[in-house]
Amino acid sequence: MWPTRSLSSLFFLSLALCTPANSQPEKRYAILDNDWGAISFLPFLIALKNDIQVLGLVSDTANSWQRQCAYHALANLEVGNLSCIPVYAGATYPLINTPARFQAWESVHGKLPWEGAFASENVTAEALGNDPTSGDPNRIVKAAFVEGFPTTKINHSTSAANFMVEMVHKYPHQVSIYSAGALTNIALAVRMDPDFASLAKELVIMGGYVDVNMYQVTGDYLQADINSDINLMIDPEAAKIALNAEFPEIVIAGNVANQVQSTQDYLDEVYTVKNEYTRLFHDHYGTEFPFWDETAAALMVDRSLAINTTTAYIDVDISYGSPSYGNIHVYQAMLKPPGVRNITYVNRIDGAKLKDMMKQAMWKPPTCS
Repeated sequence: MWPTRSLSSLFFLSLALCTPANSQPEKRYAILDNDWGAISFLPFLIALKNDIQVLGLVSDTANSWQRQCAYHALANLEVGNLSCIPVYAGATYPLINTPARFQAWESVHGKLPWEGAFASENVTAEALGNDPTSGDPNRIVKAAFVEGFPTTKINHSTSAANFMVEMVHKYPHQVSIYSAGALTNIALAVRMDPDFASLAKELVIMGGYVDVNMYQVTGDYLQADINSDINLMIDPEAAKIALNAEFPEIVIAGNVANQVQSTQDYLDEVYTVKNEYTRLFHDHYGTEFPFWDETAAALMVDRSLAINTTTAYIDVDISYGSPSYGNIHVYQAMLKPPGVRNITYVNRIDGAKLKDMMKQAMWKPPTCS
């Protein structure tokens, strides 16, 4: 016989007994792999602001060498008291590519407007604050750190690829892998562990432009720059491995990453709230480029940002003799070659929502405290 109790007590007890233990929203995690620069804090701020726990930042070689990028990641975290997030050094070199090999390809197929880390070494530009290119991949150019030079250290307890593998095993199907630079570290993780990709939640990529060749011709040099795909072209072989791995979902912010352009009005609006992140953004982001990495990060945290998408099958051209080396090609199911997989290609986003997400992330940035 039950002890005497009210009907309401019995009702709530029955609810508790019938409610599944996993009824709480599943915790989300992310690993952010990027060629971090001086003003590249928005991807992790957007993630943190939207209740995604950032397990770590990973550096890669794309815009500059991975070691310089890792130091930028440390510095970006220090700005907002976020150094509790570890930074892991990724692979210094792509799987096959080198500056000499890349420049030899250019001598046959034409120069890219933006060559990233594989541009010729330019000591004069570095002295003026440019990140290093070519030459010694381990050198650090302190003049590039407008955000301040870091005092914290890179986590060398394990490799970046192994860190990714360990985290998806620790939190199966909960870890988003974000890539806004070369895909070298992700390809290494795929090759290291056959379960890595399938245990992740998703892979979200900034890069992978489709049919932009004419834009490179009809616009000015900057237009050609905006429509060149250095993230994939710096390591085409890694891109092919990653894009055909067994991630539950792959989301690509390619052409759409050019949709929302930085403007002086928006920079001024952000700086109506004063803190170190808004100051750096206002003073140094500039108005030449769209919000590339920020678009991919926002899509990672809130897929409703996408208002038009296409499901397509995808492959990466890894023929060194091809003028499309490092570029992607998309197919419908009936026309695809064997061995390629489907992805979600984002065609259009809600631009106003993206700018609001960025603004809110900078206005009230989370901290480790």
